[in-house]
Amino acid sequence: MDLYCAIDVRAGAAVRLTQGDFGRQQTYGDPLEVARQFVAGGAPWLHVVDLDAAREGRPVNREMVLSIASAVDVPVQSGGGVRSAEDVEELLAGGVTRVVMGTTALERPEVLRAAAELHPGRVALGLDYRVGADGCAEVAVHGWERGSGRQMAEVVASFAGSPLGAVVATGIDRDGTLEGPDLAGLAAVLGATDLPVIASGGVGSVADLVSLTSLVVEVGPPAGQGGQPGGPPGSPGDGPRRLAGVVVGKALVEGRLDVAEGVRACTPSE
Repeated sequence: MDLYCAIDVRAGAAVRLTQGDFGRQQTYGDPLEVARQFVAGGAPWLHVVDLDAAREGRPVNREMVLSIASAVDVPVQSGGGVRSAEDVEELLAGGVTRVVMGTTALERPEVLRAAAELHPGRVALGLDYRVGADGCAEVAVHGWERGSGRQMAEVVASFAGSPLGAVVATGIDRDGTLEGPDLAGLAAVLGATDLPVIASGGVGSVADLVSLTSLVVEVGPPAGQGGQPGGPPGSPGDGPRRLAGVVVGKALVEGRLDVAEGVRACTPSE
């Protein structure tokens, strides 16, 4: 499981929100300096989000995102306000390794599919969700501020067959709380797709990372015609499913764990 060290950018600063609430923000200084510190500590990936763009639907901190991508020698995954093929092209040309699309996946899924076909493995589906009183996980859009009316499993399944690099699943109610990840919700996502799944939200300790590394979902063979194996690519396959990665931000900048500890915890013991 890969560790993605997270940097959320708002108004040019590195920040963390609590439960996706823009009114509950903590600021941690220069995003470029935070990125360099993560890389110096051994970060295998950076996960950079333009929060202003996610909310407004237009690039706001893109210059900073691209500055980070060009300044570090580790792969960068980035999202927030990626609404068009032109946005994808600009980010990839600027040094971003993988681009995450969220709101667009719900409102203009053909844009995400086309980008994934053009850049196999370099475009990810970003799904931020809240669990309602009925226990169902509803996907949120526009910087977590609006519900989409669609459920996580349904949206994931709708992209079966697309050559996406990953599904980034963020439990909004856990995000920034340091109270532990949504293991049940992540297990449901793992069971709904063969795509690599990256967990996000709630990690506050090494123990939380160990719990994610240990999460295994047994999936039966996909059904084809007549209920026989042979579902489309991207549908759940037969056998155990594990998380491909985890996004950690607040726990790192607040010193709950360091990057080296995180990397070790993401490597399962034999």
